[in-house]
Amino acid sequence: MELVHSGKVRDVYTDDGDLILVASDRVSVYDVVLPTPIPDKGAILTQLSLWWFERLADIVPNHVISEDVPAEWAGRAIRCRRLEMFPVEFIARGHLAGLGLKEYEKQGTVSGVPLPPGLVEASRLPEPVFTPTTKATVGHDEFITFEDVVREIGAETAERLRDLTLEVYRRGAELARERGIIIADTKLEFGRAADGTIVLADEVLTPDSSRFWPADTWTPGRPQHSLDKQFVRDWSSSVPGWDRTPPGPPIPDDVVAATRDRYTEVYERITGSPWRS
Repeated sequence: MELVHSGKVRDVYTDDGDLILVASDRVSVYDVVLPTPIPDKGAILTQLSLWWFERLADIVPNHVISEDVPAEWAGRAIRCRRLEMFPVEFIARGHLAGLGLKEYEKQGTVSGVPLPPGLVEASRLPEPVFTPTTKATVGHDEFITFEDVVREIGAETAERLRDLTLEVYRRGAELARERGIIIADTKLEFGRAADGTIVLADEVLTPDSSRFWPADTWTPGRPQHSLDKQFVRDWSSSVPGWDRTPPGPPIPDDVVAATRDRYTEVYERITGSPWRS
């Protein structure tokens, strides 16, 4: 096998024409990889993604071939199809949070989409909205409009991907809500197979790519109890003297344990199965 790409938290290898996507236990915040891993994180992301891929297959095909991977990566890696990835992060939002909240407070919009007045942090939106961003290889992703996506990939493809993003989000949010979890927003990635088919790829509806909140404590107008990577972001923002540039600060043991507990709780509540590391 050959290593073809090493990202912030995933490594990609080629093997006999397939790709093997390996999820590490690394964690990144503000595009900086922190020096302390979160035990089981990569396996939880992989297994939760596989659970979701199975339940979304009637909406859109996915890149999964099998879990036939080298033994040392068992549980945290997927054998995948090669795809031509679209150069956009496809984001759906059902609640107001994060960068979307900041734009709304300034302009009353998110990615150019007008929202009703009077919303506050964590408000549920009247309908989920499509708020794409750039897929930056250096620096930070930035909001773009639907019209920007049209210029990048064409109107027909952009409309199809917008519709798929919202449909995946709606299905995921409905299933999670039945299990006591609010999915406030999520980021998806899509690619095109050799035959032209649009395919859902990378990870899907995980604590690294989505905001998860307990439904029974959701209270608009304040920050929510996060069951996702936001917990680490919030901790890192309180580290004295760190300016969000490398090197990142080491994560204390109690924050590592609390982060792992959140990832495990999301997995168990959504899948209904106990996590076995």
